[in-house]
Amino acid sequence: MNSFKVSLNVFLLIILAACNRGSGEDVLEKVIPEKATMEEIELGITTYIEGETAKGEGVFYIIDDTLSLGLRLVRVHTEYLSNLGARSYFACVDLADEKGDVYDVDFFLEGSPGDMHVTGTMVHKLNGKPFYTWKQNKEEDTWERVPVLDADNSLLGVIEGQDEFEFYYTVTLPEIKESGRIWIPVAQSDDFQKVEVLKLDAPGNYQYVTEDEFSNKALYMELTPSQSNKEIAIVYRVLRKEKSPYEPSADEDLSNYLAEDKMIPLDDAFKKIAKEAIGNKSKEDQLIQARALYDYIIENMKYIKDGYYGEGDAMYACDSKSGNCSEFHSYFIALARSVGIPARFAIGAAIPSERNEGGMDGYHCWAEFFANGKWWPVDISEANKYSALSTYYFGHHGANRLELSKGRDIVFSPGPSYGPINFLAYPVMETRDGVVKTKTVFTYKRIRTEKL
Repeated sequence: MNSFKVSLNVFLLIILAACNRGSGEDVLEKVIPEKATMEEIELGITTYIEGETAKGEGVFYIIDDTLSLGLRLVRVHTEYLSNLGARSYFACVDLADEKGDVYDVDFFLEGSPGDMHVTGTMVHKLNGKPFYTWKQNKEEDTWERVPVLDADNSLLGVIEGQDEFEFYYTVTLPEIKESGRIWIPVAQSDDFQKVEVLKLDAPGNYQYVTEDEFSNKALYMELTPSQSNKEIAIVYRVLRKEKSPYEPSADEDLSNYLAEDKMIPLDDAFKKIAKEAIGNKSKEDQLIQARALYDYIIENMKYIKDGYYGEGDAMYACDSKSGNCSEFHSYFIALARSVGIPARFAIGAAIPSERNEGGMDGYHCWAEFFANGKWWPVDISEANKYSALSTYYFGHHGANRLELSKGRDIVFSPGPSYGPINFLAYPVMETRDGVVKTKTVFTYKRIRTEKL
């Protein structure tokens, strides 16, 4: 990738979303924006890709000096569509090849709503692994694209020490025909995060429910048609510190973390794979064995958001060797438990390190395992993306994250009619017709830091 710079004023508006946007021009000048709606930008990029795919007889081609790719559209990242300025737009799109590899591609468009054309295309990631990131040159008020191999931890998504931010959890309810119920996770304080609810807006009465096994808390509402299309908004102030290996609480029962969950079963297939991965380290302590399992997953899984993913299904992860963070960590937990290593699941949000406000691409999850008298945090999907951080993520979580809930098969009272909740990051809503999806958006704003 060739080096180039973008002006700070434009960059602060659009460049540093999770897709790490760039441009084919050497410098983007500051311009007065002429706004297009996100729907118009999505239509523009979708129309372009569909047109080029038709020309390619079912395949979208990307060809440059280093790549020759025949791809198909997987999804448009609607959360990162942006106006760059007057008649100039950005879109980030996932496209997959016939082998199932997924390419994250950045597109730059110009024109008017309904008449947009692509002016630049850059392949940013392969199976979630970025080719470049961004570094600020404060003296020149520019940002420079930096190869991942040359980037330090702060450019690869990690804030060490501590971080402080406001976190905005916003839910838009769907159309409600008769009645419904909803459960929304409520973040809580612990030894690593200090959480304060600054504001909670809900269209009607609500209550808090808790459960005993993991001490999770949720906002619970019974819904009627009058609440259709209304918004529920929670604003948190969070002071979070970096997580490293830590001692368990005095009353923890480790056997809870050796039992199976619905989507993390105890299965002989996991034990066989775990023993093969551990190999001649079988006589070593469990810390060494866990590292062998961690390395096995990094080496054998692909980070792909395509098809069936996002359920945290360890059996699917074992068979497909692909998925998102939930599959990576469910698979690790299954392998660890199969050889007697206690392991557990947690989920929340990873706050981008390279910019101080904006949105993010949904939830993020991680795991912990117990060895040598301590809980060890791991983030295997991030280690898979950034090999330079594989050592860091075996035993550390950056300060720039918020935990919303922990555990699997969560049981609230009252709870959903279908039974335990698989895991809780997005709301769980049900009506008489079954489970219903809600539009859920995570955004944040970083603020000054102080000691926990």
